[in-house]
Amino acid sequence: MAVPHASQALSRFTVLDLTRVRAGPTSVRQLADWGANVIKIDALLEDGGEALGGPRHGADFQNLHRNKRAMALNLKDPKGVEVFMRLAAKADVVVENYRPDVKNKLGIDYESVRKVNPRIIYGSISGFGQDGPYHKRPGFDQIAQGMGGLMSITGAPGGGPMRVGIPVADLTAGLFCAMGILTALLEREVSGEGQWVQTSLLQAQIFMLDFQAARWLMEKDVAKQAGNNHPTSIPTGVFKTSDGYINIATAGGRTWERCAEAIGAPELVSHPDYATAPARSKNRDALNAEIEKRTQTNSTEYWVKELNAAGVPCGPIYSIDQVFADAQVQHLGMAQDVPNEQGRHIRLVSQPVTLSRTPSKLVARPPEFGEQTEEVLTEFGFGADEIAELKQRKVV
Repeated sequence: MAVPHASQALSRFTVLDLTRVRAGPTSVRQLADWGANVIKIDALLEDGGEALGGPRHGADFQNLHRNKRAMALNLKDPKGVEVFMRLAAKADVVVENYRPDVKNKLGIDYESVRKVNPRIIYGSISGFGQDGPYHKRPGFDQIAQGMGGLMSITGAPGGGPMRVGIPVADLTAGLFCAMGILTALLEREVSGEGQWVQTSLLQAQIFMLDFQAARWLMEKDVAKQAGNNHPTSIPTGVFKTSDGYINIATAGGRTWERCAEAIGAPELVSHPDYATAPARSKNRDALNAEIEKRTQTNSTEYWVKELNAAGVPCGPIYSIDQVFADAQVQHLGMAQDVPNEQGRHIRLVSQPVTLSRTPSKLVARPPEFGEQTEEVLTEFGFGADEIAELKQRKVV
């Protein structure tokens, strides 16, 4: 198939995708969705078989690998490494998420690739970093959530550590790697040189602690679990309604006053237990109970309408199916159909950023295993006889 360009924004760049599982593919997906020529290098076993990494037609794989082409290559064969280096010599970016020692053993590490292409941007994602006491440990999202402090502040007080419902360390490490790659590409326009972009699940997770980390670093305040209560904006939390739940957020005194008026409890504003921010913080549980007495008298839909009319931030709490049924979500186009010749139903999550001149689209289904091997090799200057020999040797 022709090179799928999901956007013109990055169409001048070629990316070699060595990534697996989630964090690495998340990074490369950003580049593919903004139009880079992404070549996913599927791992080919020495017997010619496929190194499986989850069901290829499953929702997870499809969502991570759209807008790419694929070739199959055996990097455990020296000839396969030779082929890879010929590709890398003409590419702009390589992205990998092997354990740090694996790429060195294969001979496809940054220093090796740099020798054939000094302009290469080489992106690496690991569990704990490329060096240091833990660098050889295998990385896993939940491990990073625990070591990065997130599980200690998630969940109800006294309920024990709780993981977040998405692989947030994987996803953010991938996004940060993509951001680093784009930054390095911009810098290369000035220096003419490539560089090594590194991040890890642990680094990403710690960065995502944000103000909770800053509270410790600046004030030595160790945050604890607060459940659905916001740690600083009070009252903010989840409240029962007559048919479900609602999120209500008050960011300041005036917003709190409008909230009290909207729920029919203006007397709470002047109550000595709730009249000031420190008082509301001290008496949070009692105040939440007073609010919930009122919200339980009517439906979520009713309160969303009333509170929004009063200028109070609020919203329903959706299940995943309800998310995509919401009118604003549909207006934003957060789900897109992916064209494919097989007529398979492929609807995936679209990019959350819009560009006015060079928007991103889902233009190509995820490739089958090694689907464009011959096509890619031909584009990189391999002759028909070379390709036939590589196939015979089970290198590609």
